Amino acid sequence: MNAISERAAVIETRGLTKVYSAGTEAEVVALKDVGMRIGRGDFVAIMGPSGSGKSTLMNLIGCLDTPTSGSYHCDGIDVSTLDAEELARLRLDKIGFVFQGFNLLPRMSALENVAMPLGYAQVPVAERKRMAEEALLAVGLADRGSHRPSELSGGQQQRVAIARALINRPPILLADEPTGALDSKTGEEILTLFKRLRDEDHTVVLITHDAEVAAHADRILVMHDGRLHDEGVHEQGAPA
Repeated sequence: MNAISERAAVIETRGLTKVYSAGTEAEVVALKDVGMRIGRGDFVAIMGPSGSGKSTLMNLIGCLDTPTSGSYHCDGIDVSTLDAEELARLRLDKIGFVFQGFNLLPRMSALENVAMPLGYAQVPVAERKRMAEEALLAVGLADRGSHRPSELSGGQQQRVAIARALINRPPILLADEPTGALDSKTGEEILTLFKRLRDEDHTVVLITHDAEVAAHADRILVMHDGRLHDEGVHEQGAPA
């Protein structure tokens, strides 16, 4: 089923299908004919229970896996035309990843964690520091740059992870259960931050199994048995 946005598309899939072959076992169809269009500045939740196909869809959107059939255009680029090196560059330039487990390196400071992707982009050291400081300021952690993850609360660690995801100013922020390891109050703060990022023209795609978390998005897409169903615009999700 097609999920449509009127804004210029940064995520567009057509007939996206993923089939896993389990050796001599029957094939597993994880994703079936998914068509969706997500525009720049949209805040979209993709919701579904375990086994619904949402993780497979996330991996395809994030260019971490390739479809069996169908097409995916990421910010106008047909990803099927890219080799492994070009895909890695696209992920670096176009997609910021945020995960439930934060994935921060424990021996690095917050500033060093945020700046890390810039090393892969061969940005000069002084410029990395400046950009990382700006990213921490944007998530309200300007005074925590020298702290290691163990010295930060869960919410602060997630903010560091979001700052790291935004360091290359990618058009897409892909967040996989980003509030799953947080208490409800801290989770609300992170979701409020996502809304602010949406207002700054980032496209936020939130993967979740939690209907209350999904309700913060402007639009909810539901995965069920590998198929996508558009729930439409959420009543309380319209931009303020």
